[in-house]
Amino acid sequence: MHFAHSAKPDVGISAQPYSVHIRNVHDRAFQNARAAGALAFADLYQDVVRLAAEFHDLGKLDPANQAVLNGSAKSKRSLPINHVDAGTAHLWCQNTPISQMAAMLVYAHHTRLPGNLDISNKLRDIEIRERIGKVRDWTDRHIANYISAHSSEFSQSLVSTSTKYQSAKSFQVFARMALSCLVDADHTDTALNYRNESEIAPIHLRAAERLEQLGEYVARLQKDAEETDRNRLRADVYSACSTAAVARGIVSCDSPVGSGKTTAVMSHLLAMADKHGMRRVFVVLPFTNIITQSAEVYRRCLVLDDEDPEQVVGEHHHRAEFEDIASRHLSYRWQSPIIVTTAIQFFETLAAARTGALRKLHQLANSVIFIDESHAALPTQFWPVAWKWLLALRDDWNCHIVLGSGSLSEFWRIPDVCKSPETVPALIRSQTSDESLRFELDRIHYRTKPETLTLEPLVDWIGSINGPRLLIVNTVQSAAFIAHSLRDSGSSVEHLSTALTPIDRKTTLDHIKRRLDDKTARDWTLVATSCVEAGVDISFAVGFRERCSLNSLLQTAGRVNRNGEFGRADVWDIQLVNDQRLRAHPAFEDSAEVLGELFDIQLVSPEFCTEAMRREINRAGMKQVAERLVAAEAKREFETVESLFRVIDNATDCAIVDKRVINRLRSHEPVTFREIQDASVQIYSNRRSELALEPIAECPGLYAWTLKYNRFLGYMAGVIDSLDFVTEGGAFI
Repeated sequence: MHFAHSAKPDVGISAQPYSVHIRNVHDRAFQNARAAGALAFADLYQDVVRLAAEFHDLGKLDPANQAVLNGSAKSKRSLPINHVDAGTAHLWCQNTPISQMAAMLVYAHHTRLPGNLDISNKLRDIEIRERIGKVRDWTDRHIANYISAHSSEFSQSLVSTSTKYQSAKSFQVFARMALSCLVDADHTDTALNYRNESEIAPIHLRAAERLEQLGEYVARLQKDAEETDRNRLRADVYSACSTAAVARGIVSCDSPVGSGKTTAVMSHLLAMADKHGMRRVFVVLPFTNIITQSAEVYRRCLVLDDEDPEQVVGEHHHRAEFEDIASRHLSYRWQSPIIVTTAIQFFETLAAARTGALRKLHQLANSVIFIDESHAALPTQFWPVAWKWLLALRDDWNCHIVLGSGSLSEFWRIPDVCKSPETVPALIRSQTSDESLRFELDRIHYRTKPETLTLEPLVDWIGSINGPRLLIVNTVQSAAFIAHSLRDSGSSVEHLSTALTPIDRKTTLDHIKRRLDDKTARDWTLVATSCVEAGVDISFAVGFRERCSLNSLLQTAGRVNRNGEFGRADVWDIQLVNDQRLRAHPAFEDSAEVLGELFDIQLVSPEFCTEAMRREINRAGMKQVAERLVAAEAKREFETVESLFRVIDNATDCAIVDKRVINRLRSHEPVTFREIQDASVQIYSNRRSELALEPIAECPGLYAWTLKYNRFLGYMAGVIDSLDFVTEGGAFI
């Protein structure tokens, strides 16, 4: 008997037979591919995935590898022969388009998609540990034996390929989706074998039932709401979205803050899912802080009787993607019927080459997708390539996409973003949009302060203006130092940024909402980063926004005088003097300069968002990045695309701040991916050493936060206590 995984006798786990693993991975990968629905190229997709699954572990049949797997080797160790090369070589040398696509998946299934498709001279030139020679030479001498052993386990191939296939329009997205099917099947079967996971019964979308329940929920809200212009607008927006007669594709929803987009667009998504038999709803939000708020709304109005709300509506806050065999069962996998995630997670998954990031991607096919506050979803330079991915999801993968915003940038009409400008139908009638814009112009007055401010004058000036006050700045570090200084000066202050764990952000936001409900307590300030800029249902008397972009300024206005309760309110554009405490965000330099230009010519309002984006994409730095990304994607340079498409420029580590969770991980106790997310923060990998992150050896890829952490400043409490980290390193952004 041949084996695919070695035994763990100390916990009663036997070695897994090769035939069992191959069959399981083949069947799971096939199910993953088939779930995409009636694709034009379904036969190609399914057969490529199945062929790769059958031969992905062919190299494990080498006698030296089997000695480790069956326990006969003198010492336990990793496999001496790189087992990926054999399946790659076998499929590559068949020299057919489908076999070479499958070879690419086998090559990548433990690493990443290659920089190009010339894999024959990449992995195959790696030296074997025992210095016998190159993997290529070793495989070529022994591959006939591997095939013979494989045939002894399977009397005939699991896949019967065809000579006629229809291709996807985007090979690049096809390759990522196919690898996702294989990797998820392989990782899942391995985790089940080692009892790191349990089989989870799928929860179906049941779109028609959820749509009916949503309608009843909204009807109750409308019945109880007082008769105001704002509530009439909300009713109009819901009616427009729920009854929109649009074809499956890409549509827009331009509707201002407070107009009920959360439920209105969901009604449209569920109606489209029901009509076209789609399997998931994705809600893509610009910032992690609003995920919990949106998820709670959806759980109230969409969860059916006897369902677990957290299983039905999944929250994906920040990166929880692990490739090591001891940790990958903790990865977030987009399995819920309704997924609420961030734009960073959504688009960086589409850009990914790494297996850990790609594992969940196949769940996206045959889904409805709402990209809320789409103007804030990505930096401008990333939209040209991201738009190509959205078109591929529409044209190849049975997806329907809604681009929503209260200040929509129609980037699909800008030639530098979309070479052939597209027509994107609107869900909401122009009359409703015009009424919304008039309300916006009456609600907010945009002002700019010409002089720049250092920390102490900023604190004094803000405190002199009637509150409650909202200040949004560009970096986590600036927010922490301003909040710290306000508190030291005796001011009442709240702080909200990604320096806090998701669970602490939720607690803080709940407290902020209670303070805002108290109309007698006005003299206080919320200092935050852009994590509250969009989608958070809060309303302040005045706003201050560190200069960033027109869209960011408009979104800040969405958290000020939200329902017109303060008459007409000011939102200030301010500029800070950067020093060791107040640090600039390098990614905002171009968009901030464009906003300055727009103030100079008095073009600061929602109707000028597309003009702002046009000016941004034509600036040298952004244009160069955009062109490099589009060129790399066209050349199928997967690794280059992944490295360039980083919304947060530096790699980050997942650091656990809760000592109880850390101890459970170290004791091999069960911990869910939700617990990992709730108890962790993201720290730049290049600051791992100076911030004393401690690896959790039992779960490679996870770290323990060892410095001070509190619920006011989060991990920045430890950074401020150790000022050298700030003065010697870059900004915490």
